[in-house]
Amino acid sequence: MKRYIKFIPITIFVILSTIIILSSPIFEINMRQPDYFKQDFVNAEIVEVIEENLQEDKLFPGRYTGSQRVLVGLLEGTYQYEAFEIDNPLSNNHYVYVQKGDRVIASVKAQDEGPRVWIYNYKRDNTLYFIVGFFLVLLMLLGRKQGVFSVLSLIFTGIVVVFFMMPLIYRGYHPILVSVVAVTMITIVSFLLISGVTYKTFLTIFGTLAGVVIAGIASYIFGEMTALSGVNMDKGSELVFVVQDYNIQIRGLMFSGILIASLGAVMDVTMSIVSAMIEIKRAKYSIKAKALFASGMNIGRDVMGTMSNTLILAFVGSSFNTVMLIWGYQMSKNQFMNIPFLGVEIVQGIAGSIGIILAVPITAFITSIVLSKDNIKI
Repeated sequence: MKRYIKFIPITIFVILSTIIILSSPIFEINMRQPDYFKQDFVNAEIVEVIEENLQEDKLFPGRYTGSQRVLVGLLEGTYQYEAFEIDNPLSNNHYVYVQKGDRVIASVKAQDEGPRVWIYNYKRDNTLYFIVGFFLVLLMLLGRKQGVFSVLSLIFTGIVVVFFMMPLIYRGYHPILVSVVAVTMITIVSFLLISGVTYKTFLTIFGTLAGVVIAGIASYIFGEMTALSGVNMDKGSELVFVVQDYNIQIRGLMFSGILIASLGAVMDVTMSIVSAMIEIKRAKYSIKAKALFASGMNIGRDVMGTMSNTLILAFVGSSFNTVMLIWGYQMSKNQFMNIPFLGVEIVQGIAGSIGIILAVPITAFITSIVLSKDNIKI
């Protein structure tokens, strides 16, 4: 099987190119931006701070409330090299305190009486590119060949989500079907890059897909039982307005979110189990399927506890501000336990953990059956 490894990057490149090419007409036909969204976000520079009416924020030391009168010069777009004198209000909801020479992103909306310009946010993209680049370089330097393959895997995952999942969901395809296909593609490619064409790869792929699909099914069932859907997810209410302009089937989005969120954890668990069981087989080639399965389950029990904890903590961390609000407002049990957003977080955490838990026996069983064959070469 090792002779096929050199063809994997080429095959992945062909797949990625095909996805990007096929997604282009989807974006052109279906991704028409509504009129009320049409505005340009351009690079700009603060030419001068004309006037300030600020007070120090008592709740957040080092921040200010009030407004600034600034002259902002646009560096690109239709009004490139033109300067506009605008107000820059500062509040807890929108805080972009600027000084002369600062680079910002300005929103420009064309109107009959002239462009409406306001300061959208700080310019962070170059810094974020540097952070991502630093991470990728570090991964490749320390991981060497495996690090390069890991980077390719991350790129593949990003392209599948952006150029495959998003366009098809906006085109009106059911999110459950699209997400299952996307997760399958990501799983297969990721493990082929990490482990090559081996029994370990195929066993891990099977276990991962089983666990992830179980997690998705559990989230769908729990969502129906608790009357929760994609509308109740973070930014779900805002997404309702987008649904009016596109053909999104919002009811399946929670299922899709669970598949993507739990994929990494399930991949980690299944890879750990399969790798350990293969090493056991190598150390004791005559081991029977039953004993090998028992060993796999023992390994899995240790892993499933920590990974389930990791997954639930990830969901809790993403909603930490909501937890703080619940505590701060001293909500009663009947009040906070029936908040839709909290229900979604619980369903996501539990459904993902169920996927991890059930992936353990499935992976251990299939691996023990395959490795117990006398003619197996590992």
